[in-house]
Amino acid sequence: MADQDRDYEDYDLRHSEPIGEKNQYETADFTEETSAELAAPISFDRGMNRVDERDRETVTAGRGVGFAALALSIISLFVLPVLFGATGIVLGFIARRRGATSLGSWAIGIGVVSIIVGMFILPFF
Repeated sequence: MADQDRDYEDYDLRHSEPIGEKNQYETADFTEETSAELAAPISFDRGMNRVDERDRETVTAGRGVGFAALALSIISLFVLPVLFGATGIVLGFIARRRGATSLGSWAIGIGVVSIIVGMFILPFF
């Protein structure tokens, strides 16, 4: 019953005060501060530009695997397309994972084309 006897008023939910009454925020004179004054300075170089020796070795190894995959994929256009094409595709995925994305992608694409041509088009000739 205590809730029904309560006198309800309009409240401004931002300040939890009845509307119409002055609060401390309206009477105080604040100057705006920018976020640069409030926040600590941020360094944008979070180590992204640093290349350590392991990353460099991985990219170099990926490039070698990428060239091998590309060579196998190109050879598969002429000899044993299913065998060499599948090997080129697998090595292409390994090269992409190690950092040689363009070489790996080319090897995968040429290997897929070689398998499709070898399995579906060449039997008709």
